[in-house]
Amino acid sequence: MNRLSTSWGEYDLTRFPEDPRDTLRAWSAADAYLLRHLAGDEGDGEPIALDGAVAVVGDRWGALTTALAAHRPVQITDSHLARQATLANLARAGLPADEARLLTTRDTPPERVDVLLVRVPKSLALLEDQLRRIAPALHAGTVVVGTGMVTEIHTSTLELFERIVGPTRTSLARQKARLIFSTPDPELRPGPSPWPHSYVLPDDSGAGAGLTAVNHAGIFCAERLDIGTRFLLEHLPSTSGDAHVVDLGCGNGVLGTAAAVANPEARVTFVDESYQAVASAEATFRANTAAAKGEFVAADALTAMPPDSVDLVLNNPPFHSHQATTDATAQRMFRGARDALRPGGELWVVGNRHLGYHVRLKRLFGNVEVAASNRKFVILRAVRRA
Repeated sequence: MNRLSTSWGEYDLTRFPEDPRDTLRAWSAADAYLLRHLAGDEGDGEPIALDGAVAVVGDRWGALTTALAAHRPVQITDSHLARQATLANLARAGLPADEARLLTTRDTPPERVDVLLVRVPKSLALLEDQLRRIAPALHAGTVVVGTGMVTEIHTSTLELFERIVGPTRTSLARQKARLIFSTPDPELRPGPSPWPHSYVLPDDSGAGAGLTAVNHAGIFCAERLDIGTRFLLEHLPSTSGDAHVVDLGCGNGVLGTAAAVANPEARVTFVDESYQAVASAEATFRANTAAAKGEFVAADALTAMPPDSVDLVLNNPPFHSHQATTDATAQRMFRGARDALRPGGELWVVGNRHLGYHVRLKRLFGNVEVAASNRKFVILRAVRRA
């Protein structure tokens, strides 16, 4: 837990899921810089009036939404974990959940926004999609302020604000963070988002050959097939009958869709913490299957999955959380898979060889074997024992 001091109060904030061993903060210098600017504490102008409709886009762990809760902001996020962190941080601050209206990137944006605050995401595509979606709600008097670390704000970032919102400039850097100021131009007509994008998987992609992948903005490898996923598709385990298969961290859902195409009697659950990913997986599944059964869930790994209910888990885990390199997400996925699998059920994981997932899996499952490997990747198979 770490404390954020603002003009609106001090807040003890945590990431989600909360882990007392986690040394990563639930807020950044970019969040603090934006809040100081809004309060007029940077000496760069008067405090910004927050009496109108306030929208916060891309709030990483709810720091901005929690600090500004008195102004009843609308939060728009692609992250289930960020949404849960926001709820937890509001509760910790003694604030009711309905102090903020929590929307996902798949929900309809507000009809009018008087103050738009944007935490710049890692994905330029997601930023473009969200700016285009919310642009119709802006008016000539809307205050638009973006924030991010210096390493996250590029010329292409500013060009997006300029093209979709209006004239744009940046602040001086403070503690390696920077602000973006845009003045809405009512004459701009940026048009609808160009997303989703689709592509057909190549013939050399194993069980995925010929499938159409549908990709909403911001998901991993939205323009081409990820090489780790391709390797797992080349060695995809088979199922029979009404097996329950989980595509964990599904992204665009090509692994689960390939499993459904190979066995139309299987029930496939697609799970990701990204709402954009879950929507992509459903679109991919619908584009390639007819009779197969699919379920699409935005969740914290498999924490909501009933125990002893799954026959096969397919997993290509991420090893980054925003800018931080960590295997915490992978570990949580592995633990969730162990608990959700039936005795005899299998977890198949693909990952870079250097990540050493076999050590974690051996400790959790008591067994692990190499199902396939090449110079860069390894596919590991762990079986849930009785």
